Amino acid sequence: MSRHETSPTTVQPASNHRPNACCFCWCCCCSCSWNEDRERAWRASRETKLETIPNCEACAKPSPEEVRGWAQSFDKLMKSPAGRNVFREFLRTEYSEENMLFWLACEELKTECNKHTIDEKARMIYEDYISILSPKEVSLDSRVREVINRKMQEPSSHTFDDAQLQIYTLMHRDSYPRFLNSAIYKSLLQSVSRSSSES
Repeated sequence: MSRHETSPTTVQPASNHRPNACCFCWCCCCSCSWNEDRERAWRASRETKLETIPNCEACAKPSPEEVRGWAQSFDKLMKSPAGRNVFREFLRTEYSEENMLFWLACEELKTECNKHTIDEKARMIYEDYISILSPKEVSLDSRVREVINRKMQEPSSHTFDDAQLQIYTLMHRDSYPRFLNSAIYKSLLQSVSRSSSES
């Protein structure tokens, strides 16, 4: 038991505060200096890591045919940089953008050949998306987690393949149908159709 917790069976007298207590609660959820330091360190590391993934992929404006094609198959959407950008914008509204960020990070890892770079990027992906301590943790089953934990002993560019497939399938099954019915997709479809009919 940590020094911040108490046994559920014992009731602490009100006057028996732990040293340097910053609030009346007996847990770590208060803004004590220990928690502030940890929060500061986490924010700094997170901001540094987020810089490695661009906010938006560089891409040309999609044609009406391309945008309509995204409704035909999830593969078409994911193969298009513009499609990934729009889908990612939609995922952000559902608070699940980490799924796309994880998928993109795995794609980037697959292009690496340098052993040191692979080790470094694999560790960052693990910390950002696999670790249960991460606020951007993706939803994976225990079997896939065990496989990753074994592979992290000697990371390769394909360490996260099983996890990437599971997240791809999750986005396809869960988020993609809602994306096609979303205001984001429908307004883009109208806008590209209108601009092509005007030109």
